[in-house]
Amino acid sequence: MRRAKISIIGAGNVGATCAHWCAAGELGDVVLLDVPQTEDMPKGKALDLMQASPIMGFDSKVIGTNNYADTADSDVVVVTAGIARKPGMSRDDLLATNAKIVSSVSQSIKETSPNSIVIVVSNPLDAMVQRAFQVTGFEPAKVIGQAGVLDTARYRTFLAMELGVSVEDISAMLMGGHGDTMVPIASCTSVGGIPVSQLIKPERLEEIVNRTRTGGAEIVSLLKTGSAYYAPAAATMQMVEAIVRDKKRLIPCAAYCDKEYGVGGYYVGVPVILGSGGVEKIIELSLTPQEKEGFQKSVDAVKSLVASMTKLLETA
Repeated sequence: MRRAKISIIGAGNVGATCAHWCAAGELGDVVLLDVPQTEDMPKGKALDLMQASPIMGFDSKVIGTNNYADTADSDVVVVTAGIARKPGMSRDDLLATNAKIVSSVSQSIKETSPNSIVIVVSNPLDAMVQRAFQVTGFEPAKVIGQAGVLDTARYRTFLAMELGVSVEDISAMLMGGHGDTMVPIASCTSVGGIPVSQLIKPERLEEIVNRTRTGGAEIVSLLKTGSAYYAPAAATMQMVEAIVRDKKRLIPCAAYCDKEYGVGGYYVGVPVILGSGGVEKIIELSLTPQEKEGFQKSVDAVKSLVASMTKLLETA
């Protein structure tokens, strides 16, 4: 049986850690690509990871390269390429530079792996996945943004820390854009089946939600010279696994919504069923008036971000 081929574009911390998770989980053979200016760096990381295989007991092959030809006919392509945030920098500050990078990467994916499913991780996420969709011309179900899995993981982590319980007992859902406007869905948040509203007071819960919204910035401020990568890479691996193993996971992803939720043709975080076909179904929840208002605010922020990106690309 042929192993899945997983290509990861960008061999920085997120990309290399994603390669680690995917190889260790034997999700498929992994190609780790970075730009020619990095010379042999991706080859070195790939070789180092391969040398861990006898110890960790995995048979996935990992190669590093600067050449898109080595990624040809990938089943899944993960895009982590782009500059990372620095302290004091918002995701939006990355917009102009990363839009150009993602445009170039997407064109190469279109040429070398036209039948692949693309997972975009680069920030600002909501605009970057929209750009990848525009450039590849792939059907919407096969271009997906990684945000909701990470945001939900952060939320679950903070709730577990607050309550002193296992993260495994916490189920949660966040929707909307990746960042300050994300919307927690209280009716979908529970601890061992108990609604979180019965365990945490509203004002404290709002503090935890706000920490989740700024979770990435908090790590940037602590690291000083980089941004989060363990959790983003693990979140991406979960999405890759759902696709290559056709697991039909019901998880939040940045998916293309047109009539769904009345979005009108943009990528926003919504619950989806993720399997071998990519986004196989978008789940439309019945939102409360407050949740609807928050979600619309988040959608408007995404539209504004995409409009800014379009303007910057037109004037570049």
